Amino acid sequence: MSTLLLRLAGPLQAWGTDSKFETRRTGREPSKSGVIGLLAAALGRKRDEAIDDLSELRFGVRVDKEGQLLHDYHTVKKTEKMTYVTNRYYLSDATFLVGLESENEAWLEEIQSALLHPAFPLFLGRRSCVPSQPVVVGIRTHGLIDALKEEPWQLIPWMQQRQMKKGNCFLRLIVDAMPEDETAVALKDLPVSFHPENRRYAYRAVKELPSIALEASLPKETEHDAMAEL
Repeated sequence: MSTLLLRLAGPLQAWGTDSKFETRRTGREPSKSGVIGLLAAALGRKRDEAIDDLSELRFGVRVDKEGQLLHDYHTVKKTEKMTYVTNRYYLSDATFLVGLESENEAWLEEIQSALLHPAFPLFLGRRSCVPSQPVVVGIRTHGLIDALKEEPWQLIPWMQQRQMKKGNCFLRLIVDAMPEDETAVALKDLPVSFHPENRRYAYRAVKELPSIALEASLPKETEHDAMAEL
């Protein structure tokens, strides 16, 4: 069993699972449908192509930095007498570690290669939300949960320490669960088709695991003296 790890970080992200009409919401962490869309874009798949092989990947998220909810309200004038109002929500300044588990490591390697050389632009839920860091972390020879727990914190050291001072060192883990798991909840977030005229989503079982605590990395010591050249 192997797991492909991705880092999803950017100024803005938006992961909606129940958005309708003028109100476009976002979840607190990446949706499986949104990440599958990102993978399909990297692989060069069009919206009317099958995504079953991507949806079968076991999916999990570790929240390395909670984002701040941002509300964008704006209007569009449709006619002289009619104005179209929209409310859009985003996550600002968030960082997530996403895991995709499969028994077929060669398939994960193909996905990883596509993410490094994407056929279509990659975005974090919406086209206006671009990644600020490389998406690919790497493939680990562990199952999904172990890979998410063992990977170092995806923040630079000074930011880790600032988070710990605020008491934000306990990271949430959300993973795909078995349907019969009584502690799981159903979420309509499993993409069946991205076809523009026939978008379909099924339910998946989701479980939040006990939060984990990671140790902050200490800044590396340096002998560099910025004043020595003066």
